[in-house]
Amino acid sequence: MKYLTLGHSGLKVSQICFGCMSMGTPGNPAHPWAIDESESRPLIREALENGINFFDTANGYSLGASEEHLGRAIKDMADRDEVVIATKGFFGWTQGPNTRGNSRKGLIQQLDASLKRLGTDFVDLYQIHRYDKDTPIEETMETLHDLVKAGKVRYIGASSMAAWQFQEAQNVAQANGWTKFISMQCQYSLLYREEEREMLPFCQASNVGVIPWSPLARGVLTRDWGTQTERTGTDRHGRAYTPSALDKFRESQDKKVVGAVAEIAAQRGVTRAQIGLAWHHAKPYISAPIAGIGKANHLKDAIASTRIELTDEEIQAMEKEYMDRPAVVSGLAGIPRWQFKLQVKGTAES
Repeated sequence: MKYLTLGHSGLKVSQICFGCMSMGTPGNPAHPWAIDESESRPLIREALENGINFFDTANGYSLGASEEHLGRAIKDMADRDEVVIATKGFFGWTQGPNTRGNSRKGLIQQLDASLKRLGTDFVDLYQIHRYDKDTPIEETMETLHDLVKAGKVRYIGASSMAAWQFQEAQNVAQANGWTKFISMQCQYSLLYREEEREMLPFCQASNVGVIPWSPLARGVLTRDWGTQTERTGTDRHGRAYTPSALDKFRESQDKKVVGAVAEIAAQRGVTRAQIGLAWHHAKPYISAPIAGIGKANHLKDAIASTRIELTDEEIQAMEKEYMDRPAVVSGLAGIPRWQFKLQVKGTAES
């Protein structure tokens, strides 16, 4: 396994990041396709044995269960100082007005809850899951800086937002002498390349590590076009690639991209997943794609992808049929105006 420094930091991470969204409680409303702890533990052990030291989760994955399962596994199987645990705040897993978002109150209590679930005193990489338009960016960046200085967080990162918002956050941090983001976790795959317009050039120019989510387009790149799975019908991001959600011309172009991946995989005698991930490894601005691991073959493919070097001709064959699609920045509009009831203890209904 190869290791590299993440962005403008000295943090060493494996070339593959183990995505933990699939870990949790099967049938939970947030991620009904999740696997239980007995299934995830062997996968984590195998990942560690193959040199993967980078694990990404979030407070909202399976309503917090993903963090709990990862924390127990790392405690039992690894030296905490040798692994990199990344988690996120913003979405939270309750509906209260101050238990989510990027305010000082929201981030501090979200991180404290994550640390408890993970069973650790610190997080190596703490990421804001989205931009919060309801909180001044100065408040968010100063809070993250304070969490670093308090020893609860080693480094900070961000996830899907507009490039100008990310640049604004970095500028505010630099102007005030606060901690800057070292990484950007954005959606990026052969079927979604809109970040090539602004975000990826900015990250490369400012030496920010890129750790793409959904690097295989929710598995669409790994199977015949139109194949339906349990996750296809329940994952809102995955539904964006189903034929019914696309106009006919874009559908035909996406189908050609999927076909090109399949053809190259067949020529090389490897799986489509390995080719789809190898495309990320060929990009100099990508640090480590976040491979969602829910089955043994997912992990096997992720590891094998690091040994594949694509030719320029193969890369061009997979990229040439791409058709621009509407940019997607989940949560860009800020926090939903939730309908909620405050949790009131020790009172009776009137």
